[in-house]
Amino acid sequence: MKTELSSFDVAVLVNELNRTVKDAYIENIYQIDPKTLILKLRQPTKPPLQLLVEAGKRLHLTRYIIKKPQKPTAFCMALRKHLRNAKILGVQQHEFERTVTIQASAREGDFQLITELFGEGNVILVNPQNVVLYALAYRRMRDRNVLRGVDFKHAPSSGKNPLNLNRQELKELKSLGDLEVVRALAKFLSIGGLYAEEVLLRAEVEKASPCEALTEQELDRIFTQLQTLLAQMSEAETRPGIVINERGEWLDATPIQLEKYAHLKHVAYKTFNEALDEYFTQTEAVTRVSKTQKELERELSKLKRVLQDQQKTIEETERSTEQNKRVGDLIYAHFGELQLLLQKIVDGKQGGKTWEQIVSEIELERKAGQTPSVYFHSLDSKRRILNVSVEDTVFPLDVSHSVQANASNYYERAKKAQKKLRGAREAMLETQAKIQKLQQKEARRVEEESKVPLKRRERAWYEKFRWFHSSDGYLVIGGRDATTNEILIKKHTQPHDTVLHADIVGAPFVVIKTEGKTPPEKTIGESAQLAASYSSAWRETLSAVDVSWVSPEQVSKSPPPGQYLTKGAFMIHGAKNYVRNVPLRLAIGVLLTEEKANVIGGPVEAVAKQTKVSVEIVPGQQKSSALARQIRQLLAKKVPKEWQKRVLDVPLEEIQRFIPSGKGAVIYKQ
Repeated sequence: MKTELSSFDVAVLVNELNRTVKDAYIENIYQIDPKTLILKLRQPTKPPLQLLVEAGKRLHLTRYIIKKPQKPTAFCMALRKHLRNAKILGVQQHEFERTVTIQASAREGDFQLITELFGEGNVILVNPQNVVLYALAYRRMRDRNVLRGVDFKHAPSSGKNPLNLNRQELKELKSLGDLEVVRALAKFLSIGGLYAEEVLLRAEVEKASPCEALTEQELDRIFTQLQTLLAQMSEAETRPGIVINERGEWLDATPIQLEKYAHLKHVAYKTFNEALDEYFTQTEAVTRVSKTQKELERELSKLKRVLQDQQKTIEETERSTEQNKRVGDLIYAHFGELQLLLQKIVDGKQGGKTWEQIVSEIELERKAGQTPSVYFHSLDSKRRILNVSVEDTVFPLDVSHSVQANASNYYERAKKAQKKLRGAREAMLETQAKIQKLQQKEARRVEEESKVPLKRRERAWYEKFRWFHSSDGYLVIGGRDATTNEILIKKHTQPHDTVLHADIVGAPFVVIKTEGKTPPEKTIGESAQLAASYSSAWRETLSAVDVSWVSPEQVSKSPPPGQYLTKGAFMIHGAKNYVRNVPLRLAIGVLLTEEKANVIGGPVEAVAKQTKVSVEIVPGQQKSSALARQIRQLLAKKVPKEWQKRVLDVPLEEIQRFIPSGKGAVIYKQ
């Protein structure tokens, strides 16, 4: 199973990323765990992107919704300080190694965010002077140091760069003696075992061949196939996919189809980024489940061993209790005879007889069947213990104590054993409860760990603007800023549409997409509410504002002579139609689908037409982050219990997108 990227993988990724994220802006940075970062990227005319960076393992775009920690780490804060709103100039691979450099232009100059995908991995921020500012891990090494304030140096190349390799250099392989060619090639070019095998397979060279035995023809074929493979990797259109073995297990994600995997199933993806995103997301869930099961199995094994010991203790204690009580009962059942036997031994000793003499006399009587000697079994003179045999049960009596005292001693032992037995049974019940609880926990955790994050919904073209569907079913679009205002009017407004604008400086243009029909008064009113709410009137905490509407032909980019129109500004010619005193008020709600809870927002009546689960907001002073969290909690309370977790998992930024000017307040209805 693939666990990290190869240098070939990185080469294809870099090509794809340069076509995708170049000129995007780093909107924010999140640190998900000690080794993983998410770079949220903003593109003026395209949907936002997420770049996932995991030191030592992977780097790719992700479409999955990844839960972000509430409090950023110090490293994350440092990256935000220097890279937030920086423009990505390009993505590079260093010397065909597993090192990726993201070049970003910020206010202070051009920075490098360097990700090392080998060994323990690292993420390093390098300033315009090529000095290390921050690193995920600071290290002193034999060949270089990664420390704050020192000049940044790349790790020494682990092999020759195959992009610069010539045929003559390949002959050096022969000098490696009896080393297998597959190992030699992997090390010589640092391309990894998989691609070394692929080159040799295509070149029809046995991978176990010793290097010294390679012929010139074999070296020619190796060189040719290496160049062919490199050419395939550099093509704009590769054939990425996920490789699945005979058991249905995901084995690898490759940028091209490999002959090594020709006998296995290949599921194609549009881009290598998508293939890696799917592969690592799914296989990590499998890995998490396996790890969780092993951890819980270890805990379960410990508890089962404890349970076995407890069961053994209970069995032994039960036997001990029964045995001691039986001996006590036997003593009292044969009290007189045992007392006589004990007295016989004591009297003999007091009469000056040796222990040997006493035992000899009793043995003769026992053989003759005389009572009480028939109960005699043996005598331990040193410990003064008389072992007797009564009803096929042999047990000791202390010669120093009376028969009654011996019986009491056995009963006392039985009581203590009985008490210990109760405690042991209670402990065993507790252990059984723990085992049951752990088994239930295992089922829950396995179910939880097996879940993969939800994918971000594919956004429609109009979702880069403000938008909603009116109660009458019309699509209404509004600008978010000067750039989208400009794009909206110039590219997405048709002659039969309706254009609205709040009567205040700092307001977006809003367009009703009429499709040639006359928009009803209700749709115009709802569109006016969008235009009013996303204007500067919200920031000024006004309660209402007038909104005008015109036809597209009345909107022009041509200013009066001697005047200049800024980006996103347009001239309105001719008479305007007005909607007076439009209240500043919006609703944010959720649509519950089979897969997830989708956030919607817009004028109150339009949102109410689509969902019963919504929260209304008005201008206020609560910051969008806290307000979004409050809205999410309120929405979660309104949905059925089985949907609450999905609503609470909605990223806050999905809600923040609908909050004007970054502030507001919730309206609580009675």
